[in-house]
This record gives sequence, structure tokens and C-alpha cells, in this order.
Amino acid sequence: MNTTVVVRPVSEADAETLGRVHAACWHETYDHLLSQAALSQLRPQRLAALWHRFTNQGAEYRQHVVLVDGEIVGFAGSGPSRDGDRPTPHELFFMYLLEANHGSGVGQKLFDSVVDPGPSSLWVAADNPRAHAFYARNGYVPDGLERNEEVLGEKLHEVRLVR
Repeated sequence: MNTTVVVRPVSEADAETLGRVHAACWHETYDHLLSQAALSQLRPQRLAALWHRFTNQGAEYRQHVVLVDGEIVGFAGSGPSRDGDRPTPHELFFMYLLEANHGSGVGQKLFDSVVDPGPSSLWVAADNPRAHAFYARNGYVPDGLERNEEVLGEKLHEVRLVR
């Protein structure tokens, strides 16, 4: 059976589905890093509202979804670097893919749709070996900067990667 993979810009109509996929991805990614109390705050409706805002950003921002056989299974967003030291002009803000699709090549297609070749940066949880391996394959290395980012009222230790 052939699988159909489509990567396209996020549309306003995707917000509800993205809220659900976003919550599921966060559980898969952060269950070992954040408490159940923090993760219990995840509400697909709140995340959907966030997506409504994302879809109305300027042209220099890219938010894409990846669909497998018509179902959204991941999303990514990028734009101008938000870091004060601007290590690169472009930043990957987020990229999440449902675990069932890891290792399928779908994530690479999604990544390539929002990150152009050349210099860029991103922040990733320090304890996320799968993501670190993916980004290393795409030429990213830690630049030594680390931070504790507040996520759902808790601290998540992150490292910056650049290429």
C-alpha cells in the first residue's frame, strides 16, 4: 500500500486538529521531563487558539504541517531568530512529529519545508536524544548556550544548536 505524504502551510482550518496533535506530541516528547501535573494542563482547545495566532504571522514566518494519508501527523515553524545575540538570521522555533511516524522520512520533509539550507539555530530539550540525532544529521552542533525555559509552569533544560 502506498502512503501519501503532503507537506503544506498551516491554514486557519487546521487549528482544532493541530491542538490535538500538538497535545499528543507534547505528551510523547515530555512525559519523562515534566510532571503529570504540568502535562495535565495541556488542553487541545488552548493549543488550537495558539495556532489561530500562528497562522496570522507575517510572510517571514513559516508554519507547515505534514499529512500522512490525509491526517496531520506533525508540524514545524520557523522565522527570524529571536535570540538577542542572533547567532544566525533564521531559527527553527518548533518541530513535532507523532511518534508513530518517527524514522519514516516524514520528519525530514517537514523540516526541509521550514528551514532553508545554510545557517540557522534552534533550541531543544537537553534530554531528547532522538531530536539531537535528527538535528546532528542536518548539520547542527551545540554552541554551548543553555537555558531553563518555563514550560507549563516548570523548568525545561534546553540547549541551543546551530549550523
